[in-house]
Amino acid sequence: MVNLGFSIGDLHFKNPVLTASGTFGYGPEFDDFLDVSALGGIIV
Repeated sequence: MVNLGFSIGDLHFKNPVLTASGTFGYGPEFDDFLDVSALGGIIV
């Protein structure tokens, strides 16, 4: 499998899929709809 991970400074992301700020809450609200741990990050 291809490694899509990347870093910004000291912050490492496992993939480039990030949520949009303000539309995703803090993550647990979407736990029933998708595997939140599969995301690269949650923008709050």
